[in-house]
Amino acid sequence: MPWRNRKQNGNNWESPLIARLRTFVDLSAGDIEELRTLMESDLATPRRRDLVVDGYEYRKLAFVNEGYAARYKLLRNGKRQIINVIVPGDIIGLPSSFLDLPTFSVIALTDMKMDVCALETFVEFCYRRSKFALALSWLAVQEATTYAEHIVDIGRRTSVERLAHFLLEMHARLSTVGMADGNVFDLPISQEVISDALGLSVPHLNRMIAKLRADRMIAIAERRVELLDPQGLRMLAHFQPGRLSRIPSPFKRLTESAS
Repeated sequence: MPWRNRKQNGNNWESPLIARLRTFVDLSAGDIEELRTLMESDLATPRRRDLVVDGYEYRKLAFVNEGYAARYKLLRNGKRQIINVIVPGDIIGLPSSFLDLPTFSVIALTDMKMDVCALETFVEFCYRRSKFALALSWLAVQEATTYAEHIVDIGRRTSVERLAHFLLEMHARLSTVGMADGNVFDLPISQEVISDALGLSVPHLNRMIAKLRADRMIAIAERRVELLDPQGLRMLAHFQPGRLSRIPSPFKRLTESAS
């Protein structure tokens, strides 16, 4: 089964997930190879396909290599709140697979390619390689921090601040997996998706986009975004990058204790 690739490290091609993990944990060639062998399938999914359905059992971990998805809640009145936009390097099944039944749905926003393994298989792997259990907990902390910022978005940030924060967050996440070119990145999702993520109507979102353009803070053409004034956007949105600290090495701790 081929390991989908997005970023090169030396002579070895690696997936977006590995590129993301490398920012906070040391990975050997053996670590990567053993993780690769866990994957049961290499799944291609068309856009608009539901990947996780609220209330229906899901026991997989899908590591996104290409494409975008949305984790969302659909209310009885038909209104939708997008909890998070899923990008390459993210994991579908975190947290859905850890619940008896998922409480949110996930839908593909674009065509997607993913590596998939059973949750039970990954848990068994974590017993053998505790490093990956720690890595998963680090990723869960990052998810929780991201969701906390989204609560602040809806509760306290103004409309234009929400949009600025969203664009900065997407840029930071895509930069981590090598999918941003300086201050330029692709955002192949609709304004309807962005409005459902920010709790805004589409017309109001359009006005906020026009404001950021008029203020020379962003440029958008054919779903390609350029941050013209990143510092100004950060100040406007009260944006604080939540960079994960590295997982401490047990060997370093042992050395320090012995000295």
